[in-house]
Amino acid sequence: MKKIVSFLFIFISCNLSAIPKIQDFGVSSYILLEPNTGKILASFNENSQVEPASLTKLMTSFVVADYIEKGFISLEDEPTISIKAWKAPGSKMFIRESTQVKVDDLIKGMIVQSGNDASIALAEHVAGTEENFVSLMNDYAKELGMQNTSFNNASGLPDPINLTTAFDLALLTSSLIKNFPSHYENYSIKSFSYNSIEQKNRNRLLWRDKIFDGVKTGWTESAGYCLIGSAIVGDMRLVAVVLGSEDDKRFNDVASLINYGFRYFVTERKVRSNESLKKLKVVGGVDIEVSLGVVEDIVITLQKDQKDSLRYEIEAPKSILAPVFAGDFAGKIKAYDDENNLVIEQELVYLESVESLGFLQRILSIIWNWIKSLFT
Repeated sequence: MKKIVSFLFIFISCNLSAIPKIQDFGVSSYILLEPNTGKILASFNENSQVEPASLTKLMTSFVVADYIEKGFISLEDEPTISIKAWKAPGSKMFIRESTQVKVDDLIKGMIVQSGNDASIALAEHVAGTEENFVSLMNDYAKELGMQNTSFNNASGLPDPINLTTAFDLALLTSSLIKNFPSHYENYSIKSFSYNSIEQKNRNRLLWRDKIFDGVKTGWTESAGYCLIGSAIVGDMRLVAVVLGSEDDKRFNDVASLINYGFRYFVTERKVRSNESLKKLKVVGGVDIEVSLGVVEDIVITLQKDQKDSLRYEIEAPKSILAPVFAGDFAGKIKAYDDENNLVIEQELVYLESVESLGFLQRILSIIWNWIKSLFT
């Protein structure tokens, strides 16, 4: 059957103003991402590989959270601490060899105190050895689409094979927040005490503004000072990654990126799931029409001065032959900005099922529809 293009609705914008260019931070790379839509709002060298330092722990955190959700390990597990974990150099939560420590405490020690000892202990609990765990980390990275990332340890200690990018880290952080919201709450903890030693979270953004709810700092001599920050205002969340900055400056860099995003961009729900966007004629069915819609809400991030300038198109058949099954692919909806750039494309599905008429009635309906088509 012939396909037609149907215009759902059109907005015309008369606002041609442009937003200012983001400042030059003088860092190795950075990215500002809206995680729900995946829209990049600002970036520099976002695909350049660098050592991620303790930002590596985000992947360790992701794997551990997934293993907890799947029931392979529990927050109440108490793994015995190995000599390797106990002797880990760098940042520590100060666990002791041969003692048993709850997974819940190890997670907080890894996230809040950036404990390399806790990271290794968790890796060994999940996979037996840190080497086995690293294999899992790389498998998860591939599944998440982190194309320029390779891990070689669970803590982020200096290693020339431990490499990633600002974009990949933003992707990982977004997936962590979306898939494991309860686990992500650990990143907003301001301090954690273990073994009578209290340490503050190194992410100073948590004290700067209540909109910030994570994520993680990192530093090695080769990586420089790194920071991932995330903030939420209303229904809009932003993730900013800055790599190769300076100690105090990285917090200002991330804050500037986040503030830039909230000032000049907006995230809005444009189409709701299961809302009828178009009705198609049904040939040979017990009903004469069927509704088309989307399975998930269409949420779009745009410049504030462009949010009302979208043009929507629906690509779908002119009619459909019964039977029709709810949830089957029915076409596509596309949104274009005022410069005719494709902003989003999403599949349409049939929102209802339509049964076929009896054999004779169905044949007569098809013939009658064909006759009418000769005159239209």
